[in-house]
Amino acid sequence: MVNGKADRSTLWKLFLNTLYISAFTFGGGFVIITFMKTKFVDEMHWIDEEEMLDLAALAQSSPGAIAVNAAILVGWRVAGFIGMLTAVLGTIIPPMVILTVISFFYHAFITNIYVAAMLKGMQAGVAAVILDVVAGLGGNVIKTHRPVYYLIMVGAFVATFFLNVNVIYIILGAAVIGIILELASRRKGSAA
Repeated sequence: MVNGKADRSTLWKLFLNTLYISAFTFGGGFVIITFMKTKFVDEMHWIDEEEMLDLAALAQSSPGAIAVNAAILVGWRVAGFIGMLTAVLGTIIPPMVILTVISFFYHAFITNIYVAAMLKGMQAGVAAVILDVVAGLGGNVIKTHRPVYYLIMVGAFVATFFLNVNVIYIILGAAVIGIILELASRRKGSAA
């Protein structure tokens, strides 16, 4: 932002990058978070890694599509309200166009063996990208060197994978634990 206002160059870069990310991201919101991190943290340095982790957590825990939620948060962080609108527009254009085209040719797509084979191959690629996200985000938790975060991460995995606990309860539980930890930390800091 320049003097509290987003300049056109920043908005244009934000739009083109969210458009590009959305156009070439298959597999849902978890995959788009990886591409956003690569673009906005690693390449452009608009957001730091810890803040991107926070934005990803907010995007995942808010109702709606993760990709749009992430675009809202990244756009707001980069260029305020107009940045938010710009990022959302860039994010929603590709799926709208692709789904419109697919809807016209749905029967041809659904019966085509090559399209079915391509989708099977894409599932394997998406699984690899999601695994990369898990490794990256898990690595960030491990870097904190706080055993309580390790316990939360392992507990959340066990709850979802083995016990089939609804992810909403896991997110809410982790949020409550985070609030309790922060309040305890502040109380300890003010007592010292």
